[in-house]
Amino acid sequence: MSQPTLHDLHRALGSTGLLVSPLGLGTVKLGRDQGVKYPSGFQIPDDQQARQLLKLSRDLGINLIDTAPAYGRSEERLGPLLRGQRQEWVIVSKVGEEFEAGQSRHDFSAAHTRLSVERSLQRLETDVIDLVLVHSDGNDLAILEHSEAYQTLDALKHEGKIRAFGFSGKTVEGGLRALEQGDCAMITYNLNEQAEKPVIDYATAHGKAILVKKALASGHACLAPGIDPVRASFELLFAQPGVASAIVGTINPVHLAHNVATVARVIRQN
Repeated sequence: MSQPTLHDLHRALGSTGLLVSPLGLGTVKLGRDQGVKYPSGFQIPDDQQARQLLKLSRDLGINLIDTAPAYGRSEERLGPLLRGQRQEWVIVSKVGEEFEAGQSRHDFSAAHTRLSVERSLQRLETDVIDLVLVHSDGNDLAILEHSEAYQTLDALKHEGKIRAFGFSGKTVEGGLRALEQGDCAMITYNLNEQAEKPVIDYATAHGKAILVKKALASGHACLAPGIDPVRASFELLFAQPGVASAIVGTINPVHLAHNVATVARVIRQN
């Protein structure tokens, strides 16, 4: 039996006009191995391994790739790795968080937001980024109401440097406020954490986009014996019509293929 793929299962990313695969490739592990919350250690893939991972993702029907300045060298590695393929990918990056010398720091000023997007454009070797999210430090409402990050992204959208913008936050209030003014919210939603479901409901009602991070609880989901936690996770997610895509950051080709096959089966059964 052939491996199920996601090629015919792409769906609208809210009202952005972009079509995305229901599974996106997270790339923190391409650029950073410090301060990441995974249950086991890993080695950053070399260029050949990264290229093979990206090819496998494409072959399996994944067209959504998620990166960020806070992911170490992820953006600057993706630029050369994606040469000649730009039209085949929907690229998501972020602003607001920097990761230097093993430490995170945040800057939501207008100047830094603009600098960050310009730098991401250079690193990714593109003249437009499809979606840029604010990388929240957890103070969601304060960022949205008292910093200039969101307004600056709106300006960059009007300038044609980004196609859409949104917020990767940690609270229901932040997600709701972000969707009022922006195109997309990236939320946590998994077998262990479902507090942000009101954000999905709002997005569904208002034609906004939802991306899900930590869909597999960063590899921590534990269920009764005999239940596949990956399948149970995706069944929970894709029962929600507002969810456009789940970002999963595996660098293991076997896990990637299993995730894709599971998502394809779950969506076709819904």
